[in-house]
Amino acid sequence: MKSIFKILIAVAAISSMALSSCSFLDVDSYFEDTFRQDSIFNSTKNAEGYLWNTPKDFPDPGAIWGNSWNLGQMASDEITTRWRTAEFPGVLFTVGEINERNVPWSMNIWYRMYRVVRRCNTMLANVDQIGDMSTREKQIYEGYVHFLRGYAYYHLLMNWGPCLIVGDEVIPNSESAEYYNKERSTYDESVDYICNEFKLAAQVLPTAAQQSMSLSDRPSKGAALALIARLRLYQASPLFNGGDAARRSFGSWTRKSDGVFYVNQVYDARRWAVAAAAAKAVIDMNYYQLHTVDVDPQNPYPLASNVPTDAFPNGAGGIDPLHSYHDMFNGEGIIQTNKEFIWAMTSHNVTNYTRHSFPVYFGGWGGMAVPQRVVDCYLMADGRTIHDASAEYSYDADLTNTIGGSGKKLGSYVLKADVPKMYDNREARFYASIGFPGAIWQMNSASQDASYTKRQFWFSYDDVSGITGTGNNINDYNVSGYSPIKYIHPDDSWANGKGNVKSAFVTSPKPFPIIRYAEVLLEYVEALNNVEGSETVETFDAVGNETVEVTITRDVAEMAKYFNMIRYRAGLPGATDTQLTSQEEFQKIIMNERQVELFNEGYRVFDTRRWGIYLDEDANSSNWRGLNVERDRTNNNNNEGFFDIITINTQNIRDRVASPKMVLLPIPHDELLKVPAIDQNPGWDR
Repeated sequence: MKSIFKILIAVAAISSMALSSCSFLDVDSYFEDTFRQDSIFNSTKNAEGYLWNTPKDFPDPGAIWGNSWNLGQMASDEITTRWRTAEFPGVLFTVGEINERNVPWSMNIWYRMYRVVRRCNTMLANVDQIGDMSTREKQIYEGYVHFLRGYAYYHLLMNWGPCLIVGDEVIPNSESAEYYNKERSTYDESVDYICNEFKLAAQVLPTAAQQSMSLSDRPSKGAALALIARLRLYQASPLFNGGDAARRSFGSWTRKSDGVFYVNQVYDARRWAVAAAAAKAVIDMNYYQLHTVDVDPQNPYPLASNVPTDAFPNGAGGIDPLHSYHDMFNGEGIIQTNKEFIWAMTSHNVTNYTRHSFPVYFGGWGGMAVPQRVVDCYLMADGRTIHDASAEYSYDADLTNTIGGSGKKLGSYVLKADVPKMYDNREARFYASIGFPGAIWQMNSASQDASYTKRQFWFSYDDVSGITGTGNNINDYNVSGYSPIKYIHPDDSWANGKGNVKSAFVTSPKPFPIIRYAEVLLEYVEALNNVEGSETVETFDAVGNETVEVTITRDVAEMAKYFNMIRYRAGLPGATDTQLTSQEEFQKIIMNERQVELFNEGYRVFDTRRWGIYLDEDANSSNWRGLNVERDRTNNNNNEGFFDIITINTQNIRDRVASPKMVLLPIPHDELLKVPAIDQNPGWDR
């Protein structure tokens, strides 16, 4: 054993010198794999062990706040904080502190993804050697390998754009340095390659219905098809499809060898039809559905008078819109039986980062803050915006005006009498997602001490949920007065050991939806909305196996059918005929719907970029407003003014920048040195 260990070290040392030009090779593991290759592919058991050991290199998909693998929530315009540390690379990126020489370790997954690629190529090259594996088993095995390879490139694409495509080669260690010196593919070539990998996977992988519930973490046919739909939508969007954003960010970026633009500079309307067909292929599997919770007849959630009460999905009848949405995320539901989750996993990051929403006084770290812009995106209970509110479901921007009376009950959700009217009459997703001033935080598991359960959090200076309760934790308070609560269960509490609290817990496991059906429906509707005329494109058949031709048009009835399902699940009326008729108007509605429906799931940072609104809006101070948390709610201390809406006055907001180069991460300097032919992303230095 000792001699083998010495041999491995010696060979690895030699290989490090010989292959220093190629950081995407897993040098150390390469020789380990060489010694073990006969045993790896000698049996099904070993080969499957090697296959399912490969995903260890993928980051936790729920790492979208701290230690995020991509730009994440902290680089979006959904959440801000006072923290500016290595734990929150998204914040560092927005203030210009990240460059090609200091890409944070959590985001720098370049090497790990190419290690996945190399392992996948090794499996594809050796699968036929597995003697006790049947032909069908080999097909499925290869399907999973293609999925993992596509998913590795997907991660590279999301962080860095155009990929360096290795192909099927298990790259040898005996070639000269020039052998490994490859150029990047264009964005379109990269998307096409990744989608083909997912296509090869989809043709053989089991559906979610065929897959054992105990294996729900594994990708299915539906996951492969849904990732194709996501990528095709991004490819059709202005940043990557000849829009103004494409010209501003990539207008002079061409490949040295042939002068081809890395990112398409000429609008191609047909791409929307391709994206629509890809999303419809998932819908046509007839398996996935929006998650719902039955209405409690004794305590129903009240619906506005204009909300259809037909049984869901033809209306909001028979469901509780608050629990239907909130229970998907807070740990109440079961991942394995939720048909909205096309692919989801439990995530320790989700569980741990709920603590950053709880104030310090209640055992949390208190710094997650949602700007007023996001709050204003949520609709009124009758589906109108706050700017077009009706008399029956009115909106009051004066935060000193309160609900009054005995408060209100919305099914199981309670609004107390002293809650500002601004937060009354809002849609169910608002109450499931936003902790606003005066909202009750249940914290039921801390029941031994009434001062730590069923408390209103105000986030004002004079309240223990605000600056007063932080003690010496000068950065650990909510800077806007709004906290994200989407993943927080009514039982969740971090107050164990505080006051007389003898025990408290956080509901676990909490799921993170990598892909859910609502996203696919919104992709389908957005793609259809942008189709011009009639386009015939190839897509998958109803069982996701073979390609067929379909004709796609801007079908208003189709758009209404699938868009309204999402609205009905939220307890809202559907889109109006007037809204559906105008492509431009309905695009704005879709964009707002994605903001609300997909809030705090990691989409926003990519949506603002692909739509081309990032450069104009992300660092705009009007995006970053909230309540004056440095003031009291009352005038007891001559410090009144909490209810004034002001620009958030933190260094992270004052220093925030948005420039064309920041639509992508810079490729790390060390990687560029090792593969000189790779062009850096535009605007960044080598």
